[in-house]
Amino acid sequence: MASLTPIRAWIIAARPQTLTAVMAPVLIGGALAHADGVFALLPFMAALFGGMLIQIGTNIANDYFDFVKGADTTQRLGGLRVTQAGVLSPKTVRRGMWIVFTLATAVGVYLVAIAGWPIVAIGIASIAAGVAYTAGPFPIGYLGLGDLFSFVFFGPIAVAGTYYVQALRFAGHTLLAGIGIGALVTAILVVNNLRDERTDRAAGKRTLAVRIGSRWTRVEYVLLLVVGAVVPILGWRGALWSAGGMLAVAALLLAWPPLRIVSSFVDPRELNVALHGTAQLVGAYGLAFALGLLLV
Repeated sequence: MASLTPIRAWIIAARPQTLTAVMAPVLIGGALAHADGVFALLPFMAALFGGMLIQIGTNIANDYFDFVKGADTTQRLGGLRVTQAGVLSPKTVRRGMWIVFTLATAVGVYLVAIAGWPIVAIGIASIAAGVAYTAGPFPIGYLGLGDLFSFVFFGPIAVAGTYYVQALRFAGHTLLAGIGIGALVTAILVVNNLRDERTDRAAGKRTLAVRIGSRWTRVEYVLLLVVGAVVPILGWRGALWSAGGMLAVAALLLAWPPLRIVSSFVDPRELNVALHGTAQLVGAYGLAFALGLLLV
């Protein structure tokens, strides 16, 4: 750890492997806009980069606040956390968090200029949720609400918001598509919290996995995969969704390896592989859905 360069340390803190959770819903929102003839490149790219910055800021905030609250200890089973490991000082990590959120706000100013005040609400709520996930007197992640917020912000809000900055209107089918990808993104968090159930319980971090236990968390994971599969079928409506839905459902074949681990793991460390596999599934699902829509 002492040999890590500052750049490498910041890359670890940013957790780039989590960015599929942002990129997938934005790709779907952009593809839906293209299918409806309202695609706009610059607003789409701004939504993509703004979302990525918010996710990176949230990851850095979690690194800092989980350490401050004592949830990240030497007993954690996941990847390196730079604050807990002493690679970067808490003050430095906190400063980095605010720099990233400031950059996200700058991107948001451009989107507000294009799409108006609804984007102000979405942007403020997204950044506030990112910070409040582990910070403040009522941290979302510590109260068992992380799954709900993950579903809402990475699902309907991300897809519908991306569509809105291009079309300047909301559309019902974007919300439906958001439910599918939101469920799969939430499945990433479910695996993470299932892995950390014991250490989170000991640290007083009352995630939903801690509250409902390992057995029902596994059931939750399966149900989220089912939602991801059902949504493209429900949205099947002629040329618009047929190719996208078919490819998205096909991408769900990638769910089998992580599902098998989640169902039968003995050592929680095994879930690190399932976590990586679920993140890959989210990326493949979003890309397949988007490509299918672009083929129309």
